[in-house]
Amino acid sequence: MLSRCAIFSIKAQRLVIAVWLLLSCAGILGAINLDKHLTTSLEIPGSSSAQASQLLADRFSENTEGTFTILYKYKQATPDQIAGFKSSLAKAAAVIPGSQVIQEKAFAGTLYANIGTSFDLNEASQYTDDLRAALAANGLQGALVTGPPAIKSDVVPILASDLQRGQLIAIVLATGLLTATLGFSWAVLIPLLFGFATITTSLGIIYLLAQKFLMVLYVPNIVELIGLGLAIDYSLLMVHRYRQNRDLTSDRLEATMKTAGRTAVISGMTVALGLATLLLVPIPFVRSLGLACLVVPLVSIAAAATLQPVLLTHLGKDTSRTFKGLIGYNFDFLTKIAIAKPKRTFGVTLVAILLSLSSLLWLQVTPSSLSAIPSQLESAQGLNSVTSRVGVGVITPHEIVIDLGAATDASQVSQIRFDFAKKLADDPEVFTVASGQMWPYVDPSGRFIRLYVFGQHDLGAPETVDLVDRLRNQYLPQAGFPDGARIYLGGAPAQGVDLLDALATSFPVVAVIILVFTFVILLRVSRSVVLSVKAIILDLISIGLSFSALVVVFKFGVGTYQLQQIEAWVLILLFAILFGLSMDYEIFIVSRMREARDRGASNEDAIREGMQASGTVVTAAALIFITALTGLITGHFAGLQQLGVGLAIGVIVDATIIRGLLLPSAMMLLGRWNWWMPTQRKTPTLK
Repeated sequence: MLSRCAIFSIKAQRLVIAVWLLLSCAGILGAINLDKHLTTSLEIPGSSSAQASQLLADRFSENTEGTFTILYKYKQATPDQIAGFKSSLAKAAAVIPGSQVIQEKAFAGTLYANIGTSFDLNEASQYTDDLRAALAANGLQGALVTGPPAIKSDVVPILASDLQRGQLIAIVLATGLLTATLGFSWAVLIPLLFGFATITTSLGIIYLLAQKFLMVLYVPNIVELIGLGLAIDYSLLMVHRYRQNRDLTSDRLEATMKTAGRTAVISGMTVALGLATLLLVPIPFVRSLGLACLVVPLVSIAAAATLQPVLLTHLGKDTSRTFKGLIGYNFDFLTKIAIAKPKRTFGVTLVAILLSLSSLLWLQVTPSSLSAIPSQLESAQGLNSVTSRVGVGVITPHEIVIDLGAATDASQVSQIRFDFAKKLADDPEVFTVASGQMWPYVDPSGRFIRLYVFGQHDLGAPETVDLVDRLRNQYLPQAGFPDGARIYLGGAPAQGVDLLDALATSFPVVAVIILVFTFVILLRVSRSVVLSVKAIILDLISIGLSFSALVVVFKFGVGTYQLQQIEAWVLILLFAILFGLSMDYEIFIVSRMREARDRGASNEDAIREGMQASGTVVTAAALIFITALTGLITGHFAGLQQLGVGLAIGVIVDATIIRGLLLPSAMMLLGRWNWWMPTQRKTPTLK
């Protein structure tokens, strides 16, 4: 099949090039406009928190994702002056259509207020600059504007800047590594062109998907930088095999497609499979990451079958007369150690791995964190002011909506609401309760009541999680509202808890599906039960070491941020991507071992040949992939840093310790069992 695609592509190479150029140009246009369709929502459809948000929007025309927080500092002021500040604040808020001041409080030389809007996050963020200008025009110079819309407005340019810097670093380093690998040859351009076509086309498809599905704010950074490394890996593998087939003439391309091309397609399918399982997670935030990243390996497969043959034909020949690259050299000293002393190598490596995994005992997860954003942003400065004076929890309030079932006597409801709010305010974690002093707390029908509970801590902090638990299991059931009343707890803290609960339920299912389908794919590639099981175990070790590294770097404070918790979405995305990448390297190496074994090589000779033939290219591919991650690692956002560090450590550990030491030593110890595959006995036919 691949050979036919390659032949067709060569015959219609002008058409192939034109199609990929058109797709790339369209993708660039889509990427430019993609940020308008991105969000940070953690909402889970059908959950109590999602129902609360929907009721607020339907009954009170309010969207908390579109709520701004204002902090204005003053030295000394009379009550009249403070009243003037509040009046100016109301005038400034009028610049946002339909907005209302839903909570304001003056204390300790600071005017604190929330401005509610009916807009979603993307729409509200567009009014950030207007609100800041209106505050200054109404005498509130120096007022800090924060909250989800302002944070997004400030964050998007920084993400774009991080992406541009990351692209530049990745391209420069990747070009250097490709030159070192392939020498002074036009072949260096093949992986770069392959990566460019893959990434731009993927972004175009993602733009189209964003019209229908939720897409997370981090999508461009993750897709472009990870996708660049992934695409270059596949292309480099095929270039390497094309060079090895230099002795062939007319069959050179066909032989490459049947071997390396097939391997690249299978590897891409494995990565795609891991990412596709994320679509089973009932969380739009996680689904969007899985859907966006899924596009990259699928486009890579298409490019490998059509574009790569054309590029190989024109640029793949080894024309260098000076430096021919390091890809022809065997840097197999680790393999030699593993083969010479397999028991000692396996034992020492395994003990070191187990000791490294011990840091997982300190692993804690959080749905997200607002505190780990660049400190130079005005919204971050506002967050810091809130943290020092009030508590960062006021940015992400707990939303309570009570459905009384029918219109109820106003005086009765008012007293119950007042008593309930007073009881909540006595909780040490609660900063204040907004229950209608500044805005209507009952909808026009008299059936629905709302309250906002502002906590002291960030939405991912253990104290906030505990408050959500107390609200759901203690305060709300004992609130004293009429029989039949239904109470919904929403807001970002409740959404975060619902997200962690959903992940805890769905992640084991996702993991099992990935393992089962990967086993099936490996069984087809290696034709060995033992090798398939062994590969899965090694991949899980790589992932475990990656998780462990995150704890050391971020929780113990080795990195830029010292955070108590790792963002949950990072772990599940890391699992899906790293499992696929690790399997890539396994397939690259084992497929060559399988070829040698089929030619009659012994177990030891097959191991040695597979490692020598693929070890160097796997190492080069791993290093190039890591260069693509520098944009994430050196960025300004903790979640992306965590993803980049986790992937980088996982890849380098997998390409060296796991594949260089553990894989060959384990296979040496297993001996002939490596190639065990149960055979089906035919039942004799009676005549």
